Amino acid sequence: MTSSDTAVDHSSAASGDGREVIKRDRVVIRFAGDSGDGMQLTGDRFTSETAAFGNDLSTLPNFPAEIRAPAGTLPGVSSFQLHFANYDILTPGDRPDVLVAMNPAALKANLADLPAGGVLIVNTDEFTKRNLTKVGYSANPLEDDSLAEFQVHPVAMATLTRGALEETGLSKKDAERAKNMFALGLLSWMYHRPHESTERFLREKFARRPELAEANILAFRAGHAYGETTEAFAVTYEVAPAKLDVGTYRQITGNTALAYGIVAAGQTTGLPVFLGSYPITPASDILHELSKHKGFGVTTFQAEDEISGVGAALGASFGGALGVTTTSGPGVSLKSETIGLAVALELPLLVIDVQRGGPSTGLPTKTEQADLLQAMFGRNGEAPLPIIAPRSPGDCFAAALEAAAIAVTYRTPVMLLSDGSLANGSEPWKVPNADTLEKVDPGFATGPNAPDGSGEFWPYLRDDDTLARPWAVPGTPGLEHRIGGLEKADGRGAISYDPDNHDRMVRLRAAKIDGITVPDLEVDDPTGDAELLVLGWGSTYGPIGAGARRIRGMGHKVATAHLRHLNPLPANLGEVLARYRTVLVPEMNLGQLSLLLRAKYLVDAHSYTKVSGLPFKAEELQDLFISYLDGTRPTPGNLTTGKQGVLA
Repeated sequence: MTSSDTAVDHSSAASGDGREVIKRDRVVIRFAGDSGDGMQLTGDRFTSETAAFGNDLSTLPNFPAEIRAPAGTLPGVSSFQLHFANYDILTPGDRPDVLVAMNPAALKANLADLPAGGVLIVNTDEFTKRNLTKVGYSANPLEDDSLAEFQVHPVAMATLTRGALEETGLSKKDAERAKNMFALGLLSWMYHRPHESTERFLREKFARRPELAEANILAFRAGHAYGETTEAFAVTYEVAPAKLDVGTYRQITGNTALAYGIVAAGQTTGLPVFLGSYPITPASDILHELSKHKGFGVTTFQAEDEISGVGAALGASFGGALGVTTTSGPGVSLKSETIGLAVALELPLLVIDVQRGGPSTGLPTKTEQADLLQAMFGRNGEAPLPIIAPRSPGDCFAAALEAAAIAVTYRTPVMLLSDGSLANGSEPWKVPNADTLEKVDPGFATGPNAPDGSGEFWPYLRDDDTLARPWAVPGTPGLEHRIGGLEKADGRGAISYDPDNHDRMVRLRAAKIDGITVPDLEVDDPTGDAELLVLGWGSTYGPIGAGARRIRGMGHKVATAHLRHLNPLPANLGEVLARYRTVLVPEMNLGQLSLLLRAKYLVDAHSYTKVSGLPFKAEELQDLFISYLDGTRPTPGNLTTGKQGVLA
């Protein structure tokens, strides 16, 4: 494991065609083009090839919210960044080593991130006067000295693709659409990626139009052949497979992992799964994936709106199923009344919020983690619920399992806070053995339980250990009871307006959540004497960990810890915070966790915030950590990297 994200070159013997092959520890590649150029598909296929090869990897898709943004404009640029290595990595990388720019807009939008000496592969066919003018270029950057600091490779991708497909009979327009596969073939050759899975994927994707499948395969092979035959590329690169734990791995995104976790939760609890959902970016893929798994007892319901979706899910829970609803921040706002009803009814309900930039419609395709306070307090009355946040795409599987287990065991809605970067990002995931997943007994009520011997069923008689009320499946003889949002009498469950009873029920519901058993917070403090603790939650895990690796490699001491459970918080959190002179909390919001820590533990937590729609960079946090350690705590704008967050 290395402490740096900088690619290290190791020269090797020449390849069969006489070109030098350079071995590297890691590489970051960014594909960028118009939103109609297929950059997400190209990046996804290169990622699949890389996963099949055995590298560790992390990805960052970045695309506009519009279905079809104006062609050739800066707002219409779509990109896909992939970081792959021969060791364990934590982030999609800060800056690309290789930038593939399909048009002038893609070049202009991404060039600032390419370091000096970086490889720049440009589709020259799109560098027309009209396209250059559209994004503010007064001259063609490929024809002046403005790109002199980079290794520039101009490639007429559209022309070469049309030539490769000339005999297929496709129109010029249809042929040019395959230029993204030409780019993929070229990069696959350049980095010695296996390509069988891509050809198989294309044949499956275009099974109904085999002529398009073969055209895309021809374009892919043409790109590969171009790399082999041209003299423009003097070297190729190899990144060896990573040394991962023994097991079966697959590439997985956060949304897919959440869907699989929900399916697994149905199996571990023995409950049918019901998803009531309304499509919303960036959570819709969970609905799409779950709809494929009816064979595992999963029912998916695409509702007409957010309120209907959560209402149906809660109704399913009342009927004895595992009710799940998926959404993003705007949808949580609409669902909040029904979530409060679930708190009052004390029924299991899994609420998955894939956070995005807000408020309101905000930035639908960009990432943010600004719904923490909404999850904590976004309901009327005292309506506490557990909150869990996964830290990586693969961790979404375990988080969904754990959230479902808590919901079923404690009879409560549970909020799971993912975000856009986890949802769309991917990494290798070690597939668990299904037989080892912990079983959860729903413990349905089976008969009358009244302690007075009356033979009645008391729906709010609580378990001594969990304070959970009994879960009675409708239609079970002898378990008839009243349901609804009005306050219920403790134990008996009749409607009650008694002040003392309401006070007791509010406190019991709160005590039930506070009493949920969560693991102690683990601290990564290699030397045991660090004075700075960096505390994160959710998707900040990767950048914080990568930043800490870097400065430890420089000889600095820093401790890190990451919160998975945000309500209730780990029992040892107060003691952990008290051990360190300085506590720093980086967040993609305006300091929400920091606010909660200050209020609960009276600790002077320093907040570093960013709401740009993009995740933190490791280099940004590296500079931040060093500034705290050397006593030059930064002010906004004096860090050495661009697009910094803000200190509070």
